[in-house]
Amino acid sequence: MTENEQRLLTRVAAEARNTLPWGWTSLPAPVDEATVTRAEAALGFSLPPLLAALYSRIGDGGFGPEYGLLPLLDSPPAGEPAAVTQYLANRESGRKDPDWPWPEGVLPISHWGCAMYACVDCRTPQATVLLYEPNANEADHAWYVDAPSLADWLQGWLDGTGWYVDANIGIEPEPWTDFRIRTTTQAS
Repeated sequence: MTENEQRLLTRVAAEARNTLPWGWTSLPAPVDEATVTRAEAALGFSLPPLLAALYSRIGDGGFGPEYGLLPLLDSPPAGEPAAVTQYLANRESGRKDPDWPWPEGVLPISHWGCAMYACVDCRTPQATVLLYEPNANEADHAWYVDAPSLADWLQGWLDGTGWYVDANIGIEPEPWTDFRIRTTTQAS
């Protein structure tokens, strides 16, 4: 992990400790390395180092923009599905409905409400954060680049510069142009 990512983790940890998670009574404890390993085994791919560090150093969800990060592997008492559970369900749903495939390696990490999710593309070196907005008429128009990297996404939350902040109304994420490529190549 880079020095900048280490500093970012320190800032995220401070903000997470000072913000009551939405719908949670307290910040969940971090997960252990065995839980990260089990999650990666269930997913079939590795988590980006920064994402793994969020879960293993800060807490098992509940912090971050809006409703905060989903728990990694086990659902909390509040009932929000874990990221791994949501990913596996989305992949299965995409197999049943080929018009709405779910890209391999795109892990939902935060629920925005109205079935929208912030997702990390675990197949990109920078861990691009994507916005899944299923209220579109077709799957090709349901995916946007929320932030070029997980670090940028976290920085936007900390600095109040994300598209979802009231002061930034009118800022629209760019469409994710790799959606069809990523979902077409997975089928072959």
